[in-house]
Amino acid sequence: MPYQQTRMSGMLSPETLAEYRRMTPGQRLEFSFAMIRENTPYLLRGRQEVVERRFELLQRENDLRNEGILRGMARLGPAAGTVAR
Repeated sequence: MPYQQTRMSGMLSPETLAEYRRMTPGQRLEFSFAMIRENTPYLLRGRQEVVERRFELLQRENDLRNEGILRGMARLGPAAGTVAR
């Protein structure tokens, strides 16, 4: 699956999102691992301070995303964390 970003928003294109949604969970996991393998050398490139700042930014972005997920789950109440049967 090609990784296509829209120029203005930095978000994935509608075509890429549609293709991603058609994937099985296993295909999405495989795709994620491939992206990690391909991008890790770029994350580690540069002076130590630059690499550390880069990872601090990634950590902040992950923390904000996780906080948003937890806020959404809290709004939904106790049923938010249960598995449908």
